[in-house]
Amino acid sequence: MAEEWRFLDTGLHDAFYNMALDEAIVLARSKGLVPNTLRFFRWEPSAVSIGYFQSMEEEVDIEACKRMGVNYVRRRTGGGAVYHERDGELTYSVIINEDHPLISRDFQKTYETLCSWLVRGLSLLGVPAEFKPINDIVVAGKKISGNAQTRGMGVVHQHGTILREVNPTVMFTILKVPSEKIRDKMIKSAEERVTSINKFLQREVAFEELKKALLKGFEETFKIKLVPGEVTAFEKEMALKLKEEKYSTREWNFKR
Repeated sequence: MAEEWRFLDTGLHDAFYNMALDEAIVLARSKGLVPNTLRFFRWEPSAVSIGYFQSMEEEVDIEACKRMGVNYVRRRTGGGAVYHERDGELTYSVIINEDHPLISRDFQKTYETLCSWLVRGLSLLGVPAEFKPINDIVVAGKKISGNAQTRGMGVVHQHGTILREVNPTVMFTILKVPSEKIRDKMIKSAEERVTSINKFLQREVAFEELKKALLKGFEETFKIKLVPGEVTAFEKEMALKLKEEKYSTREWNFKR
C-alpha cells in the first residue's frame, strides 16, 4: 500500500502568513501532530523574501516595495533574495521527518531527491526540466525554479518557486542594484538566464493545469499518495502567533 502524505493548497496569503504557516507546519510535524506534508501556496500582495543570512537593507529597495505595495520578509531558510509575483509563480513546501528514506544526511543528495518530482511534473507539461546543483531546476540551461532547505527538530523543510511568468524589470526595481546602468545589464542578464513555463511553452498555462501536473509528478516519482487535507487548529493558531510575533516584525526582518 502506498505511503500517504497530506496535501495542502493554501491559496493566496501575504508573505508574513506564508512564512509563518510553513514554520507552524514544521512545528506540528516535529510533534507528530500531522503527517508529512506537501503544500502549494501563492503570494498576495506580491512579495520579496530574503534568505535567513541576508541583510534586508542591503538586498531590498524598501521604498520601491512601499511604493509598489510589495511585502518584504525574511525566510527561515538560506539562499538569496527572491521576488514572488502574485500571478507569476507557484510556491511549494515539503515538510518531512528527517529519518524518512527520501532524506539523506548529504544536503546535496537531498536537494536532488526533493527536486525530482518538480522535474517530473514539469516534463508532464512538456517542459524538459533538469536538476542543476546546488538547488536549481533549469530548462535549456535557463533557471525555472529555485529551492532552499533547512533542518531542525527532526524535520526537513524545503520550499521553492516554480516560475509561470517572470518579469526581470519589476524584479530589479524591488531588489537593490548599484546603479541604473547596472540595473539595465542585470535585467538583460536575467532575461538570458531565467525562463518561465509560459515563455518556454509559448502559451498560457493556468495554475490548475500546473498544479495537476506537479501533483502527478510527485505521486509518480515517490510512489506516495497525496491526500487533500486542511490546516489544523494547532497550525492556524501557531501561524497567526508566528506572523504577529516574528515574521511581520522589524526585529526579525531587519535582524542583520
